[in-house]
Parts: sequence; structure tokens; C-alpha cells
Amino acid sequence: MRALFLIPGDGVSQLQSLPAVAATARQLGFQMQVVCSPEVAGVWKLLPEVEKVIPFNFANATLADWANLLGSVREPDFQACINLAGGRQVDLLLSMSHIPARIAASGFSATETVTPPSDGWPSQALAAYLQPIGVPLDAGSFRLSLPQESVKAAVASLPAGDGPMLLLAPAGVPGDWPDQRWKELPEQIRTTLPSLRCLQAGPSSAAGTLQRAALVAASDVVLASDPLTEELALLCGVPLVALGRSQASLPARAGVKGLEARNGLADLTNAEVLTALGLG
Repeated sequence: MRALFLIPGDGVSQLQSLPAVAATARQLGFQMQVVCSPEVAGVWKLLPEVEKVIPFNFANATLADWANLLGSVREPDFQACINLAGGRQVDLLLSMSHIPARIAASGFSATETVTPPSDGWPSQALAAYLQPIGVPLDAGSFRLSLPQESVKAAVASLPAGDGPMLLLAPAGVPGDWPDQRWKELPEQIRTTLPSLRCLQAGPSSAAGTLQRAALVAASDVVLASDPLTEELALLCGVPLVALGRSQASLPARAGVKGLEARNGLADLTNAEVLTALGLG
């Protein structure tokens, strides 16, 4: 038996859906298929339970694209569909499918509609979609299982030494925490923790998610303003300080902190970040 997840959005949206897809596969013993944008399909290599990824451009699909997708979803023996997409085209597609349980927040194709919470950690919010098929979700307990060769390669790329490893992951976009402060912070930490090892990662991408996940898993703590790296830290169980993110949007877990900036990240001082890291 199979279940289908329709997940529009970027790589972060895909990562936030991993615990829900994994819970469905493991608790029901289903094979999983995911429909997502082509440029983020590589994210699903992180989850072995996904047997097939169907690339689909939700934003600019042609009539032929919809017809091809209908063929894909009508052929396998799907027992359930979790629909995170919206729109008339998606409803028409699913209404012509043979899937008996179709769960969504709205739409005429849904056999059951749900009301997910509008706040909190998005991964846990997906619990609402799984309740109708009898799958409880504890997204905070999910952990990525990464290939050992990828983790070993990440460890080999880290600075030498046996001190704690701090991974810096700036978003690298306008309005990010200033470059100078990313550079200053490790030197400030080393005044009290000389053995600190530190690496600043470059821009993240969905195509390089496995490599970024391995780098996160090989670190002792992550300081990030990059959303994709933040989600990977949460999924790997690595302590995280997320710059510009509210505590309410993160799981309630020891070692996970959000550091909001009401007037922009440039207002965050080094002292505030050090305190969030437990070094202030």
C-alpha cells in the first residue's frame, strides 16, 4: 500500500515535511511517493522510505503536466493522499483519482478537511493532516539517518583539533547579520574557549542538502540565519541558535533557541548572540 504527499514550496518546506512522511511510512508500513518542485526533489534522498519523487512545477504547470501527473497518481494503489497544495487544478486532479482518503485544509476533492495550527514549529503542525489516518506525529523525536560516508567526509572537512565545533551558517541575503560580526564572533569566543573550532558554511541549496546535513551532523552547535540549515539542525538533533527566528516557531527542546530582532538582524549585538550560545 502507498500514500501520496503533495508538497509545494521550497527546500525548507520539504524538510519540514520529512517527519510527517516518515511517521506515515513507519507506522502504517506504507510505501511513500512525494510530488514536489523539480529543483527541490533532491531533498527526499534524505528519507529512504520515499520510493518515488514525482517532479512537478505547481506554479507554472501546463495542461499536459497536469495530465501526466494524473496518470502518475491514478496508476499506483494509493490508500491516502496528504494534500498541502491548493487550487482548483489540484482539486480536479485528486477528484479524478481513485485515492479513498484525501486530506487537505480545504478544497472540494478532500474527503476530510483539517485545521492545522497557524503558529508553532511547522513540522509539528502537520500532525493535523495525519490524524484522520490514525498516525500520531511527534516531529521533535524524528532524526535524520545519514550515510556514514557522507558524515565521514564532512568530519574530514572540519578544522583540525579536539575542541567543540561551531558551524556558522549565514543566509547571505540582504538584511542578514552583518559579515563583520560573523567574523568577529569566533575570536571573541576563543578568548574564553581557546580550543574552539569554527567553520563558516557558504550559501545553502536544495541540491546540496545531503552535504549540508552531514556538515550539520558533524558539528557540536549551529549558529544560523539560513533557514535550510536551521531545519537540518532540528532534524539532526544538533543544538541550534537561529538568528531572526522566534522561539515559538521552534520545537521546545533543550539547546534550541531563537533570537528575534525586532528592527532587523543588524541590531543584534555580539553579546546577545554569545548569551544565546550560553557563552555570555
